[in-house]
Amino acid sequence: MTHTLNQLINNTAKMEDYDPNAMSVTKARHYIKQFLTPIEAIEEVALTASLGRVLAEALTSPENVPNYDNSAMDGYAFASESLQANLDAPLKVVGSAFAGKAYTGDVKLGECVRIMTGALLPSGTDSVIMQEKVRLETAQNTPTIQCLMPTTHGMNVRYAGEDLKRGQEVLTRGHLIRAADVGLIASLGIPKVSVYRKLKVAVFSTGDELAAVGQALQTGQVFDSNRYSLIAMLQRLNVEIIDLGAIPDNPTQLENTLLQAANLADVVLTSGGVSVGEADYMKSLLAKHGDVVFWKVNMKPGRPLAFGRLKKAAITDNAEQLNGFSQTHCHYFGLPGNPVAVMVTFYQFVREALLLLMGQPKPAAIPTFNVVCVAPIRKMAGRTEYQRGLLFADTDGTWKVKPTGAQGSAILSSMSLANCFIVLDESIGNLEAGASVAVQVLDGIV
Repeated sequence: MTHTLNQLINNTAKMEDYDPNAMSVTKARHYIKQFLTPIEAIEEVALTASLGRVLAEALTSPENVPNYDNSAMDGYAFASESLQANLDAPLKVVGSAFAGKAYTGDVKLGECVRIMTGALLPSGTDSVIMQEKVRLETAQNTPTIQCLMPTTHGMNVRYAGEDLKRGQEVLTRGHLIRAADVGLIASLGIPKVSVYRKLKVAVFSTGDELAAVGQALQTGQVFDSNRYSLIAMLQRLNVEIIDLGAIPDNPTQLENTLLQAANLADVVLTSGGVSVGEADYMKSLLAKHGDVVFWKVNMKPGRPLAFGRLKKAAITDNAEQLNGFSQTHCHYFGLPGNPVAVMVTFYQFVREALLLLMGQPKPAAIPTFNVVCVAPIRKMAGRTEYQRGLLFADTDGTWKVKPTGAQGSAILSSMSLANCFIVLDESIGNLEAGASVAVQVLDGIV
Protein backbone atom coordinates (compact mmCIF):
# COMPACT_ATOMS: atom_id res chain seq x y z
CA MET A 1 0.00 0.00 0.00
CA THR A 2 1.27 3.50 -0.85
CA HIS A 3 0.81 6.37 1.61
CA THR A 4 1.75 10.03 1.46
CA LEU A 5 3.95 11.47 4.16
CA ASN A 6 1.05 13.57 5.46
CA GLN A 7 -1.07 10.41 5.84
CA LEU A 8 1.71 8.76 7.82
CA ILE A 9 2.12 11.77 10.08
CA ASN A 10 -1.57 12.55 10.59
CA ASN A 11 -3.44 9.26 10.17
CA THR A 12 -1.15 6.56 11.53
CA ALA A 13 -3.97 4.93 13.51
CA LYS A 14 -5.57 3.81 10.26
CA MET A 15 -2.44 2.02 9.05
CA GLU A 16 -2.04 -1.32 10.77
CA ASP A 17 1.30 -2.05 9.09
CA TYR A 18 2.90 1.21 10.17
CA ASP A 19 4.79 1.54 13.46
CA PRO A 20 7.48 4.26 13.62
CA ASN A 21 8.92 2.64 16.77
CA ALA A 22 9.32 -0.90 15.42
CA MET A 23 9.94 -0.66 11.67
CA SER A 24 11.25 -3.78 9.92
CA VAL A 25 14.27 -3.37 7.65
CA THR A 26 12.16 -4.14 4.57
CA LYS A 27 9.43 -1.64 5.45
CA ALA A 28 11.96 1.02 6.39
CA ARG A 29 13.54 0.74 2.94
CA HIS A 30 10.07 0.91 1.36
CA TYR A 31 9.10 4.09 3.18
CA ILE A 32 12.44 5.77 2.50
CA LYS A 33 12.18 5.14 -1.25
CA GLN A 34 8.57 6.32 -1.31
CA PHE A 35 9.38 9.75 0.12
CA LEU A 36 12.58 10.62 -1.74
CA THR A 37 12.53 13.62 -4.06
CA PRO A 38 15.43 13.40 -6.55
CA ILE A 39 17.14 16.65 -7.46
CA GLU A 40 16.23 18.11 -10.86
CA ALA A 41 18.75 20.92 -11.39
CA ILE A 42 21.03 20.23 -14.37
CA GLU A 43 24.49 21.50 -15.26
CA GLU A 44 26.94 20.87 -18.06
CA VAL A 45 30.40 19.62 -17.14
CA ALA A 46 33.54 18.76 -19.07
CA LEU A 47 33.94 15.07 -19.80
CA THR A 48 37.10 15.03 -17.68
CA ALA A 49 35.02 16.13 -14.67
CA SER A 50 32.10 13.72 -15.24
CA LEU A 51 33.30 10.63 -13.33
CA GLY A 52 30.79 9.73 -10.63
CA ARG A 53 28.13 12.14 -11.89
CA VAL A 54 24.63 11.12 -13.03
CA LEU A 55 23.49 11.78 -16.59
CA ALA A 56 20.53 14.15 -16.81
CA GLU A 57 19.94 13.39 -20.50
CA ALA A 58 20.33 10.21 -22.51
CA LEU A 59 23.39 10.12 -24.78
CA THR A 60 23.01 9.04 -28.40
CA SER A 61 25.82 8.25 -30.78
CA PRO A 62 26.41 11.02 -33.35
CA GLU A 63 28.30 8.62 -35.62
CA ASN A 64 28.76 4.96 -36.34
CA VAL A 65 31.36 3.31 -34.10
CA PRO A 66 33.60 2.34 -35.72
CA ASN A 67 32.90 4.74 -38.57
CA TYR A 68 34.60 2.59 -41.22
CA ASP A 69 35.21 -1.11 -41.94
CA ASN A 70 38.59 -2.03 -40.45
CA SER A 71 40.83 -4.93 -39.60
CA ALA A 72 40.56 -6.67 -36.25
CA MET A 73 44.00 -8.29 -36.70
CA ASP A 74 47.51 -7.73 -37.95
CA GLY A 75 47.48 -9.78 -41.13
CA TYR A 76 46.54 -9.64 -44.81
CA ALA A 77 43.36 -8.24 -46.39
CA PHE A 78 41.98 -9.92 -49.53
CA ALA A 79 38.77 -10.76 -51.38
CA SER A 80 37.40 -14.07 -50.18
CA GLU A 81 36.43 -14.86 -53.80
CA SER A 82 40.16 -15.19 -54.58
CA LEU A 83 40.34 -18.48 -52.65
CA GLN A 84 36.90 -19.94 -53.32
CA ALA A 85 38.19 -22.30 -56.02
CA ASN A 86 41.59 -23.05 -54.54
CA LEU A 87 42.65 -22.44 -50.95
CA ASP A 88 46.28 -23.08 -51.89
CA ALA A 89 46.33 -20.32 -54.51
CA PRO A 90 49.02 -17.72 -53.72
CA LEU A 91 48.01 -14.10 -53.15
CA LYS A 92 50.30 -11.34 -54.37
CA VAL A 93 51.13 -8.68 -51.73
CA VAL A 94 50.61 -5.30 -53.44
CA GLY A 95 50.95 -2.86 -50.55
CA SER A 96 50.41 -2.06 -46.88
CA ALA A 97 47.68 -0.42 -44.78
CA PHE A 98 48.13 1.11 -41.35
CA ALA A 99 45.76 2.64 -38.82
CA GLY A 100 45.52 6.27 -39.89
CA LYS A 101 47.29 5.62 -43.19
CA ALA A 102 45.07 3.74 -45.62
CA TYR A 103 45.98 1.82 -48.76
CA THR A 104 44.45 3.94 -51.54
CA GLY A 105 44.50 1.55 -54.49
CA ASP A 106 42.03 -1.14 -55.55
CA VAL A 107 42.89 -4.73 -54.64
CA LYS A 108 42.17 -7.17 -57.47
CA LEU A 109 41.34 -10.88 -57.24
CA GLY A 110 44.50 -12.84 -56.46
CA GLU A 111 46.01 -9.88 -54.59
CA CYS A 112 46.24 -8.90 -50.93
CA VAL A 113 47.46 -6.04 -48.75
CA ARG A 114 49.52 -6.24 -45.59
CA ILE A 115 47.22 -4.67 -42.96
CA MET A 116 47.52 -3.63 -39.32
CA THR A 117 44.86 -3.71 -36.61
CA GLY A 118 42.44 -0.80 -36.97
CA ALA A 119 43.44 0.05 -40.53
CA LEU A 120 40.75 0.88 -43.11
CA LEU A 121 39.78 -2.19 -45.12
CA PRO A 122 41.10 -1.55 -48.67
CA SER A 123 38.74 -1.32 -51.64
CA GLY A 124 38.17 -4.74 -53.18
CA THR A 125 38.81 -6.70 -49.97
CA ASP A 126 36.32 -8.26 -47.58
CA SER A 127 38.36 -10.52 -45.30
CA VAL A 128 41.54 -10.56 -43.21
CA ILE A 129 43.70 -13.54 -42.31
CA MET A 130 45.97 -13.17 -39.31
CA GLN A 131 49.69 -13.09 -40.08
CA GLU A 132 50.41 -16.23 -38.05
CA LYS A 133 48.19 -18.28 -40.40
CA VAL A 134 50.02 -17.57 -43.68
CA ARG A 135 53.31 -18.56 -45.29
CA LEU A 136 55.14 -15.60 -46.83
CA GLU A 137 57.19 -16.22 -49.98
CA THR A 138 59.52 -13.60 -51.50
CA ALA A 139 60.78 -15.43 -54.63
CA GLN A 140 61.79 -13.17 -57.56
CA ASN A 141 61.29 -10.08 -55.38
CA THR A 142 57.51 -10.51 -55.60
CA PRO A 143 56.08 -11.28 -52.15
CA THR A 144 53.15 -13.68 -52.00
CA ILE A 145 51.29 -15.42 -49.23
CA GLN A 146 49.66 -18.80 -49.00
CA CYS A 147 46.87 -19.29 -46.46
CA LEU A 148 47.39 -22.11 -43.98
CA MET A 149 43.77 -22.31 -42.81
CA PRO A 150 40.29 -22.21 -44.38
CA THR A 151 38.97 -18.68 -44.90
CA THR A 152 35.47 -17.24 -44.75
CA HIS A 153 33.92 -14.04 -46.02
CA GLY A 154 34.18 -11.23 -43.43
CA MET A 155 36.67 -12.99 -41.17
CA ASN A 156 38.53 -10.65 -38.77
CA VAL A 157 36.71 -7.56 -40.07
CA ARG A 158 35.09 -4.96 -37.80
CA TYR A 159 32.26 -3.32 -39.71
CA ALA A 160 31.16 0.30 -39.47
CA GLY A 161 28.49 0.65 -36.76
CA GLU A 162 29.28 -2.78 -35.34
CA ASP A 163 29.74 -1.32 -31.84
CA LEU A 164 27.31 1.62 -32.03
CA LYS A 165 25.08 2.89 -34.82
CA ARG A 166 24.41 6.54 -35.54
CA GLY A 167 21.43 7.69 -33.44
CA GLN A 168 21.61 4.69 -31.09
CA GLU A 169 21.10 5.41 -27.38
CA VAL A 170 24.43 4.79 -25.70
CA LEU A 171 23.79 5.72 -22.05
CA THR A 172 20.41 6.30 -20.44
CA ARG A 173 19.27 9.24 -18.35
CA GLY A 174 20.07 8.46 -14.72
CA HIS A 175 23.22 6.50 -15.57
CA LEU A 176 26.08 6.87 -13.09
CA ILE A 177 29.18 7.64 -15.14
CA ARG A 178 32.02 5.18 -14.56
CA ALA A 179 35.58 5.18 -15.89
CA ALA A 180 34.61 3.00 -18.88
CA ASP A 181 31.77 5.40 -19.69
CA VAL A 182 34.18 8.34 -19.83
CA GLY A 183 36.22 6.54 -22.47
CA LEU A 184 33.07 5.53 -24.34
CA ILE A 185 31.78 9.11 -24.43
CA ALA A 186 35.20 10.31 -25.59
CA SER A 187 35.11 7.76 -28.42
CA LEU A 188 31.97 9.53 -29.66
CA GLY A 189 33.75 12.88 -29.77
CA ILE A 190 31.52 14.41 -27.06
CA PRO A 191 33.48 16.91 -24.90
CA LYS A 192 30.74 17.85 -22.40
CA VAL A 193 27.78 16.10 -20.79
CA SER A 194 24.61 17.23 -19.00
CA VAL A 195 24.45 15.90 -15.44
CA TYR A 196 22.37 16.52 -12.34
CA ARG A 197 23.99 18.95 -9.97
CA LYS A 198 25.84 17.43 -7.05
CA LEU A 199 23.74 16.39 -4.10
CA LYS A 200 24.47 18.54 -1.05
CA VAL A 201 24.79 16.58 2.20
CA ALA A 202 25.30 18.26 5.57
CA VAL A 203 26.90 16.20 8.36
CA PHE A 204 27.32 16.78 12.07
CA SER A 205 27.81 14.69 15.20
CA THR A 206 26.14 15.30 18.55
CA GLY A 207 27.25 14.69 22.14
CA ASP A 208 29.13 16.30 25.04
CA GLU A 209 31.47 13.32 25.10
CA LEU A 210 32.96 14.04 21.65
CA ALA A 211 36.52 15.34 21.38
CA ALA A 212 38.08 16.65 18.18
CA VAL A 213 40.70 14.47 16.53
CA GLY A 214 44.10 15.85 17.52
CA GLN A 215 43.18 17.23 20.91
CA ALA A 216 43.86 15.56 24.26
CA LEU A 217 41.08 13.33 25.58
CA GLN A 218 39.53 14.28 28.90
CA THR A 219 38.00 11.75 31.28
CA GLY A 220 34.74 10.47 29.80
CA GLN A 221 35.49 11.68 26.27
CA VAL A 222 35.87 9.79 22.98
CA PHE A 223 37.17 11.00 19.64
CA ASP A 224 34.51 11.97 17.10
CA SER A 225 35.06 9.07 14.69
CA ASN A 226 31.50 8.93 13.31
CA ARG A 227 31.77 12.15 11.34
CA TYR A 228 35.02 10.97 9.76
CA SER A 229 33.46 7.64 8.75
CA LEU A 230 30.45 9.38 7.26
CA ILE A 231 32.53 11.90 5.33
CA ALA A 232 34.74 9.12 3.95
CA MET A 233 31.73 7.12 2.76
CA LEU A 234 30.14 10.23 1.25
CA GLN A 235 33.34 10.99 -0.65
CA ARG A 236 32.99 7.66 -2.44
CA LEU A 237 29.56 8.80 -3.64
CA ASN A 238 30.85 12.07 -5.11
CA VAL A 239 28.43 14.37 -3.28
CA GLU A 240 29.06 17.89 -2.01
CA ILE A 241 29.82 17.53 1.71
CA ILE A 242 29.01 20.24 4.24
CA ASP A 243 30.88 19.45 7.46
CA LEU A 244 29.26 21.21 10.43
CA GLY A 245 31.45 19.60 13.07
CA ALA A 246 30.62 18.06 16.45
CA ILE A 247 27.87 19.78 18.43
CA PRO A 248 27.52 19.42 22.22
CA ASP A 249 24.24 18.42 23.88
CA ASN A 250 22.99 21.98 24.07
CA PRO A 251 19.40 22.39 22.80
CA THR A 252 19.94 25.91 21.43
CA GLN A 253 23.20 25.04 19.69
CA LEU A 254 21.72 21.84 18.26
CA GLU A 255 18.66 23.70 17.00
CA ASN A 256 20.73 26.39 15.30
CA THR A 257 22.96 23.79 13.66
CA LEU A 258 19.97 21.74 12.51
CA LEU A 259 18.34 24.78 10.90
CA GLN A 260 21.62 25.80 9.28
CA ALA A 261 22.04 22.30 7.86
CA ALA A 262 18.48 22.23 6.53
CA ASN A 263 18.97 25.51 4.67
CA LEU A 264 22.31 24.49 3.17
CA ALA A 265 21.66 20.92 2.09
CA ASP A 266 19.42 18.46 0.27
CA VAL A 267 20.12 15.85 2.94
CA VAL A 268 21.10 16.18 6.60
CA LEU A 269 22.95 13.33 8.33
CA THR A 270 23.45 13.37 12.08
CA SER A 271 24.92 10.78 14.40
CA GLY A 272 23.82 10.40 18.00
CA GLY A 273 20.98 12.07 19.85
CA VAL A 274 18.12 9.98 18.42
CA SER A 275 17.85 7.47 21.24
CA VAL A 276 15.76 7.81 24.42
CA GLY A 277 18.29 9.31 26.82
CA GLU A 278 17.65 12.50 28.75
CA ALA A 279 20.23 14.39 26.64
CA ASP A 280 18.91 13.14 23.29
CA TYR A 281 17.29 16.38 22.11
CA MET A 282 17.01 15.63 18.41
CA LYS A 283 13.56 14.04 18.62
CA SER A 284 11.93 17.16 20.05
CA LEU A 285 13.80 19.40 17.61
CA LEU A 286 12.62 17.32 14.67
CA ALA A 287 9.05 17.42 15.93
CA LYS A 288 9.38 21.22 16.01
CA HIS A 289 11.09 21.73 12.65
CA GLY A 290 9.99 18.78 10.52
CA ASP A 291 8.30 15.41 10.30
CA VAL A 292 9.62 11.94 11.04
CA VAL A 293 8.52 8.78 9.21
CA PHE A 294 10.10 6.39 11.71
CA TRP A 295 12.37 6.41 14.78
CA LYS A 296 13.50 2.82 15.19
CA VAL A 297 14.28 -0.15 12.97
CA ASN A 298 14.11 -3.74 14.13
CA MET A 299 17.78 -4.49 13.48
CA LYS A 300 21.16 -4.86 15.17
CA PRO A 301 23.25 -2.79 15.17
CA GLY A 302 21.36 0.39 14.31
CA ARG A 303 18.01 0.19 16.08
CA PRO A 304 17.74 3.96 16.84
CA LEU A 305 17.47 5.27 13.27
CA ALA A 306 15.31 8.25 12.31
CA PHE A 307 14.17 9.23 8.82
CA GLY A 308 12.04 12.20 7.84
CA ARG A 309 12.21 15.77 6.57
CA LEU A 310 13.26 19.19 7.84
CA LYS A 311 11.76 22.55 6.96
CA LYS A 312 13.90 25.13 5.20
CA ALA A 313 13.65 28.79 6.12
CA ALA A 314 11.78 31.32 3.93
CA ILE A 315 9.14 28.85 2.72
CA THR A 316 7.19 30.13 -0.29
CA ASP A 317 3.50 29.55 -0.85
CA ASN A 318 3.93 28.19 -4.37
CA ALA A 319 6.55 25.53 -3.56
CA GLU A 320 6.21 22.54 -5.84
CA GLN A 321 4.89 19.44 -4.07
CA LEU A 322 6.61 16.17 -4.90
CA ASN A 323 5.65 12.84 -3.29
CA GLY A 324 4.65 14.48 -0.02
CA PHE A 325 7.87 16.51 0.19
CA SER A 326 8.33 19.97 -1.22
CA GLN A 327 11.26 22.07 -2.29
CA THR A 328 10.86 23.78 1.07
CA HIS A 329 12.16 20.67 2.85
CA CYS A 330 15.30 18.58 2.94
CA HIS A 331 15.64 14.90 3.77
CA TYR A 332 16.89 13.86 7.18
CA PHE A 333 18.62 10.73 8.52
CA GLY A 334 19.34 10.55 12.22
CA LEU A 335 21.91 7.79 12.60
CA PRO A 336 22.83 6.04 15.87
CA GLY A 337 25.73 7.15 18.03
CA ASN A 338 27.67 3.88 18.09
CA PRO A 339 30.42 3.81 15.41
CA VAL A 340 29.56 0.45 13.83
CA ALA A 341 25.83 1.23 13.86
CA VAL A 342 26.55 4.45 11.96
CA MET A 343 28.32 2.56 9.19
CA VAL A 344 25.80 -0.30 9.06
CA THR A 345 22.81 2.04 8.75
CA PHE A 346 24.62 4.10 6.12
CA TYR A 347 25.28 1.01 4.02
CA GLN A 348 21.78 -0.41 4.46
CA PHE A 349 19.65 2.74 4.08
CA VAL A 350 21.48 5.99 3.36
CA ARG A 351 23.68 4.85 0.46
CA GLU A 352 20.78 3.77 -1.77
CA ALA A 353 18.72 6.81 -0.78
CA LEU A 354 21.51 9.19 -1.79
CA LEU A 355 21.97 7.44 -5.15
CA LEU A 356 18.23 7.78 -5.82
CA LEU A 357 18.33 11.44 -4.86
CA MET A 358 21.31 11.96 -7.18
CA GLY A 359 19.11 10.91 -10.09
CA GLN A 360 19.68 7.17 -10.44
CA PRO A 361 16.28 5.48 -10.90
CA LYS A 362 17.59 2.01 -9.98
CA PRO A 363 20.88 2.12 -8.05
CA ALA A 364 22.97 -1.04 -8.07
CA ALA A 365 22.35 -3.07 -4.93
CA ILE A 366 25.18 -4.22 -2.72
CA PRO A 367 26.15 -7.67 -4.10
CA THR A 368 24.61 -10.41 -1.92
CA PHE A 369 25.06 -14.18 -2.18
CA ASN A 370 25.11 -17.29 0.01
CA VAL A 371 28.25 -19.00 1.31
CA VAL A 372 29.13 -21.44 4.09
CA CYS A 373 30.02 -19.91 7.46
CA VAL A 374 32.91 -21.83 9.05
CA ALA A 375 32.19 -20.68 12.62
CA PRO A 376 29.08 -20.78 14.82
CA ILE A 377 26.99 -17.60 15.12
CA ARG A 378 25.03 -16.41 18.13
CA LYS A 379 21.88 -14.45 17.29
CA MET A 380 18.46 -13.75 18.73
CA ALA A 381 15.56 -14.52 16.38
CA GLY A 382 13.07 -11.72 15.73
CA ARG A 383 15.37 -9.02 14.35
CA THR A 384 17.68 -8.56 11.40
CA GLU A 385 21.39 -8.54 12.18
CA TYR A 386 24.39 -7.40 10.18
CA GLN A 387 27.44 -9.13 11.61
CA ARG A 388 30.85 -8.19 10.31
CA GLY A 389 32.51 -10.98 8.36
CA LEU A 390 35.64 -11.94 6.48
CA LEU A 391 34.95 -13.54 3.10
CA PHE A 392 37.78 -15.78 1.91
CA ALA A 393 38.62 -18.45 -0.66
CA ASP A 394 39.15 -21.85 0.98
CA THR A 395 41.87 -24.27 -0.13
CA ASP A 396 39.39 -26.01 -2.44
CA GLY A 397 38.60 -22.70 -4.17
CA THR A 398 35.11 -22.23 -2.69
CA TRP A 399 34.19 -18.98 -0.99
CA LYS A 400 33.46 -19.11 2.74
CA VAL A 401 32.96 -16.61 5.53
CA LYS A 402 33.73 -16.23 9.21
CA PRO A 403 32.80 -13.50 11.71
CA THR A 404 35.52 -10.99 12.49
CA GLY A 405 35.18 -11.63 16.22
CA ALA A 406 33.39 -9.54 18.82
CA GLN A 407 30.33 -7.91 17.26
CA GLY A 408 29.61 -5.02 19.63
CA SER A 409 28.25 -1.88 17.94
CA ALA A 410 31.06 0.20 19.47
CA ILE A 411 33.87 -2.04 18.16
CA LEU A 412 34.87 -0.05 15.08
CA SER A 413 37.86 -2.31 14.45
CA SER A 414 35.39 -5.02 13.41
CA MET A 415 34.40 -2.84 10.43
CA SER A 416 38.03 -2.22 9.53
CA LEU A 417 38.71 -5.98 9.56
CA ALA A 418 35.56 -6.91 7.63
CA ASN A 419 35.11 -7.17 3.87
CA CYS A 420 31.44 -8.19 4.08
CA PHE A 421 28.32 -8.21 6.20
CA ILE A 422 26.82 -11.53 7.27
CA VAL A 423 23.11 -10.79 6.84
CA LEU A 424 20.83 -12.70 9.22
CA ASP A 425 17.12 -11.97 8.82
CA GLU A 426 14.43 -11.95 11.49
CA SER A 427 13.68 -15.67 11.21
CA ILE A 428 17.24 -16.79 11.94
CA GLY A 429 18.48 -17.68 15.44
CA ASN A 430 21.73 -19.30 16.57
CA LEU A 431 23.65 -21.08 13.78
CA GLU A 432 26.15 -23.92 13.91
CA ALA A 433 29.37 -23.93 11.92
CA GLY A 434 28.74 -25.09 8.34
CA ALA A 435 25.44 -23.23 7.94
CA SER A 436 24.73 -21.33 4.74
CA VAL A 437 24.45 -17.57 5.27
CA ALA A 438 23.86 -14.52 3.09
CA VAL A 439 26.75 -12.09 2.75
CA GLN A 440 26.99 -8.57 1.32
CA VAL A 441 30.34 -7.66 -0.18
CA LEU A 442 31.61 -4.27 0.98
CA ASP A 443 34.80 -3.78 -0.99
CA GLY A 444 34.39 -1.08 -3.63
CA ILE A 445 30.77 -0.26 -2.75
CA VAL A 446 31.23 2.78 -0.52
